[in-house]
Formats: sequence, C-alpha cells, structure tokens
Amino acid sequence: MSDAYIALADGRVLEARARAPGRTRGELVFTTAYTGYEESLTDPSYAEQILTFSYPLIGNYGVRSERFESDSVQPRAAVARELTDDVADWLGEEGVPAVDHVDTREIVTTVREEGAMACGIAAGPDATPEDAVEEMESCVPMSDHVDIGAQVSVAEPTVHEGGGDVDVAMLDCGAKGSIVSSLTERGADVHVLPYDATPEDVASVDPDVLFVSNGPGDPENFVAAQDVVDEFAGELPLAGICLGQQVITSALGGSTEKMPFGHRGVNQPVKDLRTDKVVMTTQNHGYTVDDTGPLEVTQVNVNDDTVEGLDSDELDVITRQYHPEANPGPHDSLGFFDEVIDLATSDRRIAAD
Repeated sequence: MSDAYIALADGRVLEARARAPGRTRGELVFTTAYTGYEESLTDPSYAEQILTFSYPLIGNYGVRSERFESDSVQPRAAVARELTDDVADWLGEEGVPAVDHVDTREIVTTVREEGAMACGIAAGPDATPEDAVEEMESCVPMSDHVDIGAQVSVAEPTVHEGGGDVDVAMLDCGAKGSIVSSLTERGADVHVLPYDATPEDVASVDPDVLFVSNGPGDPENFVAAQDVVDEFAGELPLAGICLGQQVITSALGGSTEKMPFGHRGVNQPVKDLRTDKVVMTTQNHGYTVDDTGPLEVTQVNVNDDTVEGLDSDELDVITRQYHPEANPGPHDSLGFFDEVIDLATSDRRIAAD
C-alpha cells in the first residue's frame, strides 16, 4: 500500500512512498542537477514550490550544513526517485514533506510538456488521494504570492564585512549565502537590506554599488525593490542576479514574462555575444526578461535564446539571469563578481550630481 500521494493539476494522482510526513501544496518544478541537493533545498528561490529531482538518487554524500544557502529548507516539499535516509531525516526534522519511489521521469516530462503546475502532496500513514487533491486545489499561482519576499528576506539590515574599500548595498529578495560570500571574498562589505527597503535605507549605507539579489516568485511583485532601483538609476552602479536582473529591467522600463517551466539545473549553456564563447551555468528561475528597455543584451541562452545577461555603459548596469556563484554547478562565470567590484571602483562609474 502506498502511503503518499501526489496530485497534479492535470487530474492525475501518483502513488509514492512517504519519507517525511505532511500535507502541502505548491508549484511543481524540477531540477536537472545531479549534485548539490543541499544547496538546492536551501535556495530561497524555491519558496512556495515543490521540487522534483530528475537525478534518480538524492543523498549519496550525506548532508553537510556548510553547504546550505540559507538557514532552512525552502521548497514546500521534495520529490525524488530515491532519497537516502540522511536527506529524508533532514527534511523530516525541518517539517518538510518528502516522497520517493515515484517515476520522476514521468513528472519531468509532464512539466516540460504542460508547464509548471499546481501540485498537492499528502504523505504519512493516514494520507489519502483525496488529501492530496484537496491540497492541490488550494494551491495559489506564483504570481499571486504578492508578498513572497517577506518569507525569504532578512527582517533587519545586516553587514557582512570583507575588509575592502567597496560597500555593496544588497536588496535581499531571497539571496543565496554564496552570493554574499562571493562578494566578501573580493573584499566588499555587503550591507544586506530587507526586500522592501526604502531609498532612504539604501542612502544611509552610502554604497558604491546597488545589488539586487535572486529570489522567488514574480518580479513584478517586488515593487519596493523596483522603486529603489528607479531612484538610484544613473547615480549608483546597478548589479543583479536572477530575479535581480528582472527587477532592474522592469524598473528601467522593460518587462518580464513567466516561462512555461523555467530553467533549473547546472547545465544551461549561455553564449556571450561579445566574445562568442559559451559557458555552462547554474540556473533557477521561472520568469524571464521579455522587453529589455534601455539595456543591451550581452548574453543569451543557447537552448531558447532567452536573455541571460544585460549591460549598460550609460547607466552603469550589469546583470545576469543565471547564478555566477554556482553552488551547485560550474564555476565558469565567477568572474561576474570581479566585474561588479570593478563597476564600483573604475572610471566607468557615474558620479552622482
């Protein structure tokens, strides 16, 4: 007898094995990453989603807290072909439902063909298919999570010292810890501000660069962050990763759109249009830039031509849709953080009036 059920928006209910009990709902997505499950499960960009691992065995090198990208598990549930006891126990301790012994190939194919969709999970000795369906029917679309930033952002400003001469004001829309460390390792002092920080909050830091982090959900719901970008555009250099690219673009007059199933994994090829070089990148996003506004497209995804990098010499802007810090994934694009530091210290910077 099955003791876990996965209800999909297309009407199917899949049987599975409960590894960590509970009932929950969320947008069903998948990652193709075959390592880095600790980083993926603690990535704030997975908030309000149910994460399916396409790689069949998750947990074969244990669970190490030094690899965590935040202080808690972020997806609402985890689905795998097989979870080791280490990962299942960790998720159970975190109160996050987890199921396995399900055909994840079928789930991945469904999401690729039909798009990310509402999903409900019921796991445990008393779980029923009806429980999972009830959860699925209560699922809220990602764009309706209008204040999702509050779930993943710092409550109060914090400072991470790098000991250098560059001050970075980071709007924390759900930042991965390795983004902060990638900047501090280069000597920057990173002032992490709440996602709804005001222009006055940013001005009080007197930063050399305004940085907008990654995060979950629809970028159009991060209105406060867009207002901050609009306030400082042309006065401070701007940088952003993932959701940060989308927020900056929207604030400068561009637009974004939801993708059918997004990019999530560590093998997304990105071409630099200036050098014609292709690098492999780590990605986790369900929205993309549609209209780039005043920004120049510098990098594109080889698979689908979506925008991966934007730049503006006039406005001092540099953004990436992928995750240059990786964790997990290839380190091909770590040089982005050197460019951010250069943006703050070089003559390219626009001096405020």
